[in-house]
Amino acid sequence: MKQYTAIITAAFFCIILLFATAENAYCQTPVRAAEDPEALFHSKVPELEKNKQAAYHIIRDLLEANHWELAENFLTERYIQHNPNAANGRDAVVKFFTDLLKVKPSPIPDKIKTPVVSVVAEDDLVIVTSVRTVPDGDTSYTTTWFDMWRFKDGKADEHWDGATKMKFSK
Repeated sequence: MKQYTAIITAAFFCIILLFATAENAYCQTPVRAAEDPEALFHSKVPELEKNKQAAYHIIRDLLEANHWELAENFLTERYIQHNPNAANGRDAVVKFFTDLLKVKPSPIPDKIKTPVVSVVAEDDLVIVTSVRTVPDGDTSYTTTWFDMWRFKDGKADEHWDGATKMKFSK
């Protein structure tokens, strides 16, 4: 009987341990930003350097500091947009941020704030991945966001990201 009780007790503790760790059994490793993201925006290849620097300024000057009056320095006039929330064309993208989202310019920082994970440049493409924190009930988790641009003459001519349609209030 003692042996039977010991087996039941051990099984009971194993079941408790299983349920206590089950939630963590399916959790991913948190996404971490690079320690020196600015270093990722450089290349020894001149064309890749130019494109990586343009991507850097798109993130820092346009997306973070909201200086959309500088868009002509970094985006072509025809700027093709694959994000479902903004139309094609540089003017349409500027209007999306300034008129629809109503962003206001702030001082351009010395360094980007975006938690960049990686920057990959190949031919005329630059892909920037970053940490995205997503709320999940009383907690949150991290995943990876990406922006990819095709460059023409040092300016972004086409853009892709992982965006889904936003709901706008009228």
